[in-house]
Amino acid sequence: MVELKNINKIYKTGEIETIALKNINLKINKGEFVSIMGPSGSGKSTLMHIIGLLDRPTSGTYILDGQDISKLNDDELARLRSKKIGFVFQAFFLLPRKNVLENVSLPSIYSEIPINIRKEKAIECLKASAFPLNFIYHYPNQLSGGMMQRVAIARALMNDPEIILADEPTGNLDTKTGEIVLHTFQKLNLEKGITIVLITHEEYVAEHAEKIIRIRDGEIINEEKVKNRKILYHNNENN
Repeated sequence: MVELKNINKIYKTGEIETIALKNINLKINKGEFVSIMGPSGSGKSTLMHIIGLLDRPTSGTYILDGQDISKLNDDELARLRSKKIGFVFQAFFLLPRKNVLENVSLPSIYSEIPINIRKEKAIECLKASAFPLNFIYHYPNQLSGGMMQRVAIARALMNDPEIILADEPTGNLDTKTGEIVLHTFQKLNLEKGITIVLITHEEYVAEHAEKIIRIRDGEIINEEKVKNRKILYHNNENN
């Protein structure tokens, strides 16, 4: 699904150049659950922004689902991003004056989901993210951090994405609540076949994925299958 070939990203401020990514070569197959792990400043968020079509590489080739994205203009990138990719961020980015249902429904404004079925679709997404439905008319300031992150996951599901990019999704959560979020990602991956790319600096969080891609100073230094993967979701669960 994702193939990066010799990707470089350089930021320029006047005459000063900052190299964020160096010669990145990476493949992520459809239906994989991958962690991209590295310390602060390693380039992992820049890499996520490029994979998520939020930024363009300075050089190199990015093939998304067989399509060379370098040939697309900004409007075409926005349409492709809306259709194929869902985002979950550490800071949630929920609108404070919108209730849960309204926040989850927001992506449908820019998609082809008919207005009369948006509520039904939003509730389906909230169920998939394990959000308690008796809180759907609450506002973000009335929710716990874990509940807000599940709202963010539901919002990411609204347009039926093929891939979800999660940037430090457990960073603002305690361990128990973080595991609920990671369980949800595993469930979405195994039940719905959604490709999950999880950005983290924590080994424990990374080990919930199938594969870890380690990045440092803008370069991929290692890729490895997770030998002792932490499994929170099992196919025989009934919930």
